[in-house]
Amino acid sequence: METLDILIVGAGPIGLACGLAAKKAGLSYTIVEKGCLTNSLYNYPLYMTFFSTSERLEIGGIPFVSISAKPVRPEALEYYRRVTISNHLNVRLFEAVEEILPDGQQYTVKTERTSYTAKHVIIATGFYDIPNMLYIPGENLPKVNHYYKDPHFYAAQKVIVIGANNSSVDAALETYRKGAQVTMVIREEGIGKRVKYWVKPDIENRISEGSIKAYYHSHVQAIRENEVDILTPEGLITIENDFVLALTGYQPNFSFLEKAGIHLSKDGKKYPSYNPDTMETNMPGIYLAGVVCGGMDTHVWFIENSREHADKIIAHIVAK
Repeated sequence: METLDILIVGAGPIGLACGLAAKKAGLSYTIVEKGCLTNSLYNYPLYMTFFSTSERLEIGGIPFVSISAKPVRPEALEYYRRVTISNHLNVRLFEAVEEILPDGQQYTVKTERTSYTAKHVIIATGFYDIPNMLYIPGENLPKVNHYYKDPHFYAAQKVIVIGANNSSVDAALETYRKGAQVTMVIREEGIGKRVKYWVKPDIENRISEGSIKAYYHSHVQAIRENEVDILTPEGLITIENDFVLALTGYQPNFSFLEKAGIHLSKDGKKYPSYNPDTMETNMPGIYLAGVVCGGMDTHVWFIENSREHADKIIAHIVAK
């Protein structure tokens, strides 16, 4: 079996950026992805608009041209797909990595299909696969979703949206405009400060006029087939409900990182151990790239500020 210079885990934008940088440096590499190409972006809401401008989502110095200043999900999917195909990146899709095992001065990477041998491994797996659970009765009912895709599905339904950041606000506005009766349940005192600046006034106005009901300093206590209990500052209330969108955020696959030998901080943030100058972890030859570097602080790293990880990693590998 050929020993690769680099095995890249994850074919999201940053994993692809690592592949482009590796190819440019003349290194042998393979990108392995458990789902489809840019799997996380594919699973974003259908009508999502990025916060960043198109040029800040570019990878490998390849121009990203969008119709508007801020691209939408289909444009991003098209861009990263064309980047992958036109550059003939070596990508293996729908192949989950199961283990990364030290093997002398290199690593054996076992997937559900085969095994690879590589001198270096880059983990660029993002954080979108594991939702932050509520741990309340009824959370596992079919009516509860931790992901939101298309507002039409919720037309003429009573919908509770849990959370007050971008995904929650988008879901509340879009389902409301498709005819849903929307109630937001928010732990904090108001809409999140990181909500897109052109959306924040919209949701606040809809709440002020009563089109969308919002309970602040509140949380859902229990979910049943046709109703939900909400603990508010005024006490416990029960409202009729058809669907719950528990958009409470997501987290990296920490068990996968620990299984690979990467140390995580013990402060609850679970920051992985790595050198910010090289992105190399405490495991020699294993690197982190992209939002996976942020632990539970998933709002720290984005495409625009982590695409530089690719160049840092490849420069360090070449220098060896």
